[in-house]
Amino acid sequence: MARLERDIRYIDRDFNSIRNSLIQYSKTYFPNTYNDFTETSTGMLFMEMAAYVGDVMSLYLDNQIQETFIQKARQTTNLFALAYSLGYVPKVTTVASTMIDFYQQVPAILSDGQYIPDYNYSLIIPENTQVTSNVDSNQKFLIEDVIDFSSSSSLDPTTVSVYQISGLNPTYYLLKKTRKAISATINAEQFTFTTSKKFDTRTIIGGNIIGVLDVVDSDGNIWYEVPNLAQENVFNSIRNTNTNDPNYSIDNEVPYLLELKTVQRRFVTRFLNEKNLQLQFGAGSTGLNTEEIIPNPDNVGLGLPFERTKLTTAFSPVNFVFTNTYGIAPYNTTLTVRYLTGGGAAANVEAGSLTIVNDTNIVFINPDLFDGTGSASDLALANLIFDSVSSNNALAADGGMDGDSIEEIRQNSIGNFQNQLRTVTTQDYLVRSLSMPSNLGVIAKAHAQPQKIGDYQAGELPTVLDLYILSYDVNKKLRNASIVLKRNLQTYLSEYRMINDSIKIKDAYIINIEVLFDIIVLPNFNNSEVITNCVESLTTFFHIDKWQINEPILLKDISILLDKVAGVQTVQDITVNNLAGVSLGYSKFSYDIAAATVNGVIYPSIDPMVFEVKNPTQDIKGRVVPL
Repeated sequence: MARLERDIRYIDRDFNSIRNSLIQYSKTYFPNTYNDFTETSTGMLFMEMAAYVGDVMSLYLDNQIQETFIQKARQTTNLFALAYSLGYVPKVTTVASTMIDFYQQVPAILSDGQYIPDYNYSLIIPENTQVTSNVDSNQKFLIEDVIDFSSSSSLDPTTVSVYQISGLNPTYYLLKKTRKAISATINAEQFTFTTSKKFDTRTIIGGNIIGVLDVVDSDGNIWYEVPNLAQENVFNSIRNTNTNDPNYSIDNEVPYLLELKTVQRRFVTRFLNEKNLQLQFGAGSTGLNTEEIIPNPDNVGLGLPFERTKLTTAFSPVNFVFTNTYGIAPYNTTLTVRYLTGGGAAANVEAGSLTIVNDTNIVFINPDLFDGTGSASDLALANLIFDSVSSNNALAADGGMDGDSIEEIRQNSIGNFQNQLRTVTTQDYLVRSLSMPSNLGVIAKAHAQPQKIGDYQAGELPTVLDLYILSYDVNKKLRNASIVLKRNLQTYLSEYRMINDSIKIKDAYIINIEVLFDIIVLPNFNNSEVITNCVESLTTFFHIDKWQINEPILLKDISILLDKVAGVQTVQDITVNNLAGVSLGYSKFSYDIAAATVNGVIYPSIDPMVFEVKNPTQDIKGRVVPL
């Protein structure tokens, strides 16, 4: 007897649909076998259990499929993995940066009838020296380069001023040097490798991880971080000293020498989520043929076996620095990994707050002067000079930002994939600006547009693009980006821009506003509670993460939002006013909102600007009016 064809419904995916389908299936194909479909029957027990399993499995499958698409993924681990696959590195924290002035006193000395600083008493402050905020001890900054008060050049000048005089003659001079500093703290962790394992990994567990500073094994070998394990050539900066390069060490204007170095000991890093950073090492093989990755110009188009002959095949120039050896795997050694933590919006400290210098490793340039064998006066002078070391940041730190939100990772990944390591369109410049490495600072808001005719001074060459940016302060309020941040962005974009493109980085305008609303409350609702809920809804609506440069305000959207708040019967009136005045804590720029409002839309100005509710608790106000 031929088997009866079964009519199976594949669209039933939830519990009730599967249950009903199973009942109908039994009635259709097993009418004489089972016919008790009461809720308490044994057959219904098994049918509902099967429907339950089907519903759960359907949910799991849907979620798993959803997690494979960056537009739909919700789990942080999956979202990070998808971002890396599209070439975007999510930011878990972003360092703030600023310029710090360092000072020390030195005694005066008479030379050729003139008083000059005695540079024999100069100090050396090593790189990675830590400076702590006098307001918040949790905020620590690192200087990126050594400070030698005895040397001065056009690139690294030493400013000299008279500090103390006796009569008409100076007795002490004050030396000043300036260094860039980032909000970071150095941490260290050790990983032991006993056997060689291909593509072995280790994970740093913590939070606010900025990145790896350096990796050194127990034999003193340096391991280099690369964009991918196939890249064996790296640019290495070494100090310009006679030991490193006797031919060029006399050039004091160039503190570092750049060299192209082939490295076998290398690794890549990848954030698994907002807290964990994974290091992956090589495969342990160094003798594999690299011809598949590195196209040999002598062999292209010669009719050789297995050659790449298609004219449509694109050879990227970066392929010539790649190799498929992937570096070596560590074994029988211990790696010491130093990494940086810190950053975040809280690191945008105010000017004048970075004043506490960690002097643990500060030394005299001439240590023989104070080797402990001198007189009491020598010791007193040494202590005086050490105690004179001080610091101050004339500018507030900026660029610090908390990690990317889920939506920021999503959008930045898509945009990064589209621009593919070049900047051509204005959208490319926006995405590239927002993708700048966090150790260089972070742009809070960016807007790019072609330069307007006449928007440049006489004698100036017209630029192709105007890039308007803003950054955050410590309280995540908008402010103008610092000179340091602009300089870093200019340098960063120069690596991606087209050769005939020129960019001028400008400040966007900040327009602070207040929002006033009148509502009628339904009976049996507490007026104060309804007002509070309305203010909370508007605070969320005007959160600065949701607003971009040149985005208009739609009064209708505000009205709809208030209508949805429980207890609101009618929205009577909505008023948006401009708040300006530095003395009041707002932006100095005024804006005629009434003139800019057309048909319920508050339009931005021609010059790029962004609306900001700076203090929601006091700048969003509502009242209940009678019916």
